[in-house]
Amino acid sequence: MLGDMDEAEDVVQDAYLRWHQADQEAVRSPEAWLVTVVSRLAVDRLRRLNTERAAYPGPWLPEPIATDTPAAPSALPAPDRRAELASDLSVALLVLLERLAPEERAAFLLREVFGTEYAEIARILERSQDAVRQMVHRARTRVHDGRPRVATPPDAHERLLERFLAALAADDERALLALLAPDVALASDGGGRVHAARRWIHGAENVSRFLFGVVRKFAQDGTFRLTTLNGEPAVLVFQGGVPTSATTIDVADGRIRAVHSVRNPDKLRRVLEGVGPIV
Repeated sequence: MLGDMDEAEDVVQDAYLRWHQADQEAVRSPEAWLVTVVSRLAVDRLRRLNTERAAYPGPWLPEPIATDTPAAPSALPAPDRRAELASDLSVALLVLLERLAPEERAAFLLREVFGTEYAEIARILERSQDAVRQMVHRARTRVHDGRPRVATPPDAHERLLERFLAALAADDERALLALLAPDVALASDGGGRVHAARRWIHGAENVSRFLFGVVRKFAQDGTFRLTTLNGEPAVLVFQGGVPTSATTIDVADGRIRAVHSVRNPDKLRRVLEGVGPIV
């Protein structure tokens, strides 16, 4: 809902305090009470965050988090868990959700991720069922239009990321262009703290030129490692043992249609667990 772990934890803590201050004997359904409070707090928090993010220096990307760790437990088998996380937490999806109004985003997530009934969503958001149905329909259309029709299997996604890194390491422009969709887009989030592109970059030629420029300037000082962030393959770049960027790719029809690179140091605090072998 918020795309930021600290903000999410603040909302949960606020809800926890309200729960302990409430008349719990009067609460008929603790789960419904908690979902309502958390949802409303998240909507209010997102309204404030939208104002802050509008003034953010350059593209704003959600915080990447390690998900192949004991900190992300699940009863699901590992492959199913990864697919579930990639579906619900992928950077590409979170970027799409940023286009939705706060109540639209809440309605969409409650319905599509948690399977909440329309009547319950209407009660939570204090809107009519018809209004909620319209919100979910609009949000579903906008999100689904921005996602590939056929999901890429995790192993194919990982192989494409490896080929992407190999092309950059070999300084092979032709190989990289063959991996990029013609309308590929790239966002680099430096948060005003470090060097990054101040705008989205569009088109295979422009994205390729930018990436090779970055690699030629900084690669000699960096170490690349594969990991899993937000349930999908990702690459971390380290300089002096410190992570300086986390990059994920959005894939459709066997090609890369978006590159999301987080360089803001404030957003790289939760990427170290589950780091894979050096590439």
